[in-house]
Amino acid sequence: MPPAQKIMQAPKISFVSLGCPKALVDSEHILTRLRAEGYELVKTHAGADAVIINTCGFLDSAKAESLAAIGAALEENGKVIVTGCLGAEAETISTAFPRVLSVTGPQAYENVMAAVHEAIAPAHDPFSDLLPPQGIKLTPRHYAYLKISEGCSNRCSFCIIPRLRGDLVSRPAA
Repeated sequence: MPPAQKIMQAPKISFVSLGCPKALVDSEHILTRLRAEGYELVKTHAGADAVIINTCGFLDSAKAESLAAIGAALEENGKVIVTGCLGAEAETISTAFPRVLSVTGPQAYENVMAAVHEAIAPAHDPFSDLLPPQGIKLTPRHYAYLKISEGCSNRCSFCIIPRLRGDLVSRPAA
């Protein structure tokens, strides 16, 4: 395959969703993000660039099923990212499967996507990647706002900011 065509080819992700309807919703969020970023979803682990397994950790039988799915994916593919309820017990997974790329708990969409990006970056498509690296700015080019805090801890009777924005939270100095 010529290099130009290889760049345009979408990375392939195989996905296994185990557990309850709440886990299914988490899977839907992750799958939506993957598709939005240009990843192709495939049904088999073989040939996929990475495998994501959304685990269940509620019952012993569900834990066993999750661990079996992780083991099978590692054997078939080798690049496995684990998330979900059993992921909250990261030591259990890391001890059983030290080759797993990443382990996150439930609702950790950003962490899952970071692990996917680290394992296999999305393909660059100049026809659809129209956002500049710095993001979209609403200010002129020569300046920008930097938010250093959010909210307010004072409860002035005339001010609604604490109710709208919550208590004062400062941006870390780093």
